[in-house]
Amino acid sequence: MQHPAQMIVAGFALAIGIGTALLMLPAAKAGAGAASALEALFTSTSAVCVTGLIVVDTPAYWSGFGQAVILALIQVGGLGIMTFASWLVLLVSNRRMGLKARLTAATETKTMGLGDVRSVVVRVVKVSLLLEAITAAILTVRLGTTYGESWPRALWLGVFHAVSAFNNAGFALYSDSLMGFVTDPWICLPIAGAVIAGGLGFPVLFELRRRFRKPRSWSLHTKIVLGASAIFLVGGSAFITAVEWSNPATLGPLDAPGKLLAGFFQGVMPRTAGFNSVDTSQMNPATWLGTDVLMFIGGASAGTAGGIKVTTFAVLFFVIYAEVRGEGAVNIFRRRLHGDLQRQALTVVLLSVAAVAVSTLAFMVFADFSLDQSLFEVTSAFGTVGLSTGITAKLAGGEQLLLTALMFTGRLGPITIASALALRMRVRMYDLPEERPVIG
Repeated sequence: MQHPAQMIVAGFALAIGIGTALLMLPAAKAGAGAASALEALFTSTSAVCVTGLIVVDTPAYWSGFGQAVILALIQVGGLGIMTFASWLVLLVSNRRMGLKARLTAATETKTMGLGDVRSVVVRVVKVSLLLEAITAAILTVRLGTTYGESWPRALWLGVFHAVSAFNNAGFALYSDSLMGFVTDPWICLPIAGAVIAGGLGFPVLFELRRRFRKPRSWSLHTKIVLGASAIFLVGGSAFITAVEWSNPATLGPLDAPGKLLAGFFQGVMPRTAGFNSVDTSQMNPATWLGTDVLMFIGGASAGTAGGIKVTTFAVLFFVIYAEVRGEGAVNIFRRRLHGDLQRQALTVVLLSVAAVAVSTLAFMVFADFSLDQSLFEVTSAFGTVGLSTGITAKLAGGEQLLLTALMFTGRLGPITIASALALRMRVRMYDLPEERPVIG
């Protein structure tokens, strides 16, 4: 039987291929002619991998059909190709899922056992559609009553941005993203809320629904995700607000409430949604660097966010904490971490650092951009964020292909890619003699 991770990689690749073919159709382009293969491939990958980086202006370049294709790709990519396919099997056949399908869905949804995969897949779809519908309703009413949009147009804008937000995609149907709504809480807060909900991950959302009033019974995963997410949201928002407070090109012209709203919004987006309510290209280099860190960490596992995940970061933090204290075991919230988790976290981080470092070096060698711009763009692609300093459309074909590969790798994760390439697990039947090299 094919490894589930291999099927997920193949499923994402197939979706990207279909999306590329559809976006290359003349009907997908607003003007005459058709999109080039590279434009279609980059946009399709960005949509399926829920990134949001663009090489063409989404509302101006793509027709209504093209925008609908992008929306569908975002939804499919956010739910997970195999989760979505498993759900379709349930609807069409209404039969029990086979072992192969259960293994695939379990890998994508991070389910602990095979017995509850079917219910998990259905709940994933229900929760996604419910939260997207709530966000779309708020946006539709606001756009229709305050900004003079016709109700059909307001509904389309509301649905598109709600789906893009919950799936942490960051695609917008405004050429300046959401800069026109920088001080409007009825637009920014629902979108930020959908981004946060999608970034928490489905296991956390499910557990909160069941045990919201019993925090002591929460699993270790939920406690880590909620604690780390709160720290990064508050800390990131405070950092960006403080650094950009007097910047005349970003928060400077706004009043105090507007600055706080814009700072909070920009602090949420590196979780990994590429919306921006101020001009990212005009931010201070210090803000770029801080955003790089937030984008690299990302959101939670089994959700729509990218990055190395807050759980991975938290595990390594507690590993370092335990080592500094001279403790033999790593304990978090009165639970001991297994050694396998520590090795997995270390592997994810080192592979991710290698991917970002090598790609940044390639940008600096082959493209005429500074270190801070190159690092920001590469980290945004790998973390499937979509924020940009404004250089994406200026990149040559080779750099665009590099970002395409980074988005694909970042969405699936280094461990998933490595698992897909491995034909089988190797079990060593013996242990070698132990020896300690000098560290440090």
